[in-house]
Amino acid sequence: MVAMTGAVYVITGIQAAGKSTVAQALAERLPRSAHVRGDVFRRFVVGGRADMSPDPAPEALDQLRLRHRLAAHTADAYAAAGFTAVLQDVILGEHLPWLVEQLRTRPRYVVVLAPRPEVVAAREEGRAKSAYGPFTVEDLDTGLRAQTPRLGLWLDSSDLTVDQTVDAILERAHPL
Repeated sequence: MVAMTGAVYVITGIQAAGKSTVAQALAERLPRSAHVRGDVFRRFVVGGRADMSPDPAPEALDQLRLRHRLAAHTADAYAAAGFTAVLQDVILGEHLPWLVEQLRTRPRYVVVLAPRPEVVAAREEGRAKSAYGPFTVEDLDTGLRAQTPRLGLWLDSSDLTVDQTVDAILERAHPL
């Protein structure tokens, strides 16, 4: 494998699709890397946070774009310093191409983890935290598959281990 530096990988999918685990494992495989967790930027907002919902308020959408913009800028800063940044977050629908356009770094890769909904539901049930709130697995999976543009590598990781998923990313992801 050729060492990659100065690149950005975007790892997305619905909650409990394995984004955090896969992004961390991918970053650990790369010689000089940073794992940028997009959700951290949401948690920075203490007062006045507007969370996403099935029918989001304009303020929630503004805060989501801010979160994605900050994550993209952070990934670019790491890449400019010679790191491969692995940016991981829930980035669905029209927000995915928007975030990709925010990235100045080349090469940039997009990986959409798309395990089957029943696999996601089983993973969510086995987790200590609940990520779904007002959404259901089926709602988000439908939104992912029906409303998210087919950018990058779409990977059904239902029957793959974390290592197999990372192998597939490294072998099959192509720069945008």
